[in-house]
Amino acid sequence: MREDRTAQQALFRRYAAPMLGVCRRYARHGMEAEDLLQDAFIRVFNKMHTYRGEGSLEGWIRRLVVNVAIRNYRKSSFQREEIGLPDYEREGQDPTALDHLSAEEIRGEIDRLPEGYRVVFNLFAVEGYSHREIAELLDCTESTSRSQLRKARLALQARIEKPEKKRHEAIRSR
Repeated sequence: MREDRTAQQALFRRYAAPMLGVCRRYARHGMEAEDLLQDAFIRVFNKMHTYRGEGSLEGWIRRLVVNVAIRNYRKSSFQREEIGLPDYEREGQDPTALDHLSAEEIRGEIDRLPEGYRVVFNLFAVEGYSHREIAELLDCTESTSRSQLRKARLALQARIEKPEKKRHEAIRSR
């Protein structure tokens, strides 16, 4: 397949859109996601001979794409970024808070997380990696992975609940 341009084009057309979505979860902006996609497909074409037909081709490609994105993240100067959540008090979440948000709004909130939080959140919650696998991928400890995931969840909860509380207050004041 390395030299079969027609097959490469067909494979790219079939899987580019969903894999661009994967790249967007790990990139800081759209152009970086497109660069990651290009790098990932070069890797797919170069490694196609290693695909053994076990599991889905899409799953195999997705794993390569995630690995390319993680390699890029590890090289990034932003990889150790941390922020705090000032005086965040954990409150019970309104079970209807997510009912008012579209999938696009939720993705937007995830995209606005600090890079370290976003990467761990996506690997754990979206891609299904374990904390041990995340620790190996990111060259950190499992406790760091757990901590980053916890902070990501708290940040998302705070961001999602804030507009929801304002909406409830506006309704009550009518």
